[in-house]
Amino acid sequence: MPIDSEADLDPETGFELRLLLEAIFQRYHHDFRGYASGSLYRRVLVALRRFECATVSQLQHRVLHEPEVFGQLLRYLTVHVSELFRDPSYFRAIRRQVVPYLRTYPSIKVWVAGCANGEEAYSLAIVLAEEGLLERTLIYATDINPDCLRTAESGAYDVDRFAGFSESYLLAGGRGSLSDHYAARYGSAVLDRRLRKAILFADHSLATDSAFAEVELISCRNVLIYFDRALQERALGVLSESLCHRGFLGLGPKETLRFSTHAAAFSELAADERIYQKR
Repeated sequence: MPIDSEADLDPETGFELRLLLEAIFQRYHHDFRGYASGSLYRRVLVALRRFECATVSQLQHRVLHEPEVFGQLLRYLTVHVSELFRDPSYFRAIRRQVVPYLRTYPSIKVWVAGCANGEEAYSLAIVLAEEGLLERTLIYATDINPDCLRTAESGAYDVDRFAGFSESYLLAGGRGSLSDHYAARYGSAVLDRRLRKAILFADHSLATDSAFAEVELISCRNVLIYFDRALQERALGVLSESLCHRGFLGLGPKETLRFSTHAAAFSELAADERIYQKR
């Protein structure tokens, strides 16, 4: 049946949506079945208009028979809104409360899970560079969207965004000028090569993949809010398994460990900024 608004999500439409997600999983091994249905539904609505499909079933048919359509659909199913130093108080807390612990390690591994277009990974790289730790740090930045990963790996962003980024950088406790970390070229700002060398971008899904490294810091912000409770628990289990003893986990401002079965494994380091330390 045609879908025009969220009010039209009746049982038949819900069934069609579940079939679409199952088809995507079986055909392409991307698992969206545990994503929160409300936000995912709104993104599917936009995709229906983009692909000129009247129903979810029509979209499913195209996804199964036209692989290029699925590649484009991924842009709608995943959320890739990010900024350098988004939520500056978070990065200020990393600098002031986490970095002193990281200094005690001879080498440091960081995982940015759900890195979108890479801005968060570069923000952490800048903090670590200014604190003299980047040379002994490897940052894993992962996402399920290959287009986002390509953008992130390039380290190039619209230069017009950098006025706002610079303000956030200073609020995050920046020690100089954000312009120290990039060069402007033909309407783009390209982040410094030393930052890009410290980051390894790779495909990883918290819905299907397991822990792949032991790290000292994980930043997984504004990802869990798009999962249902069961998938949140799975993802938090993967994150917890990836942290070393006394490692740190940073979540988004609307995310918490408080009601999770994994809560007992962590203590709050910076409660307002949602930064936890593994017990």
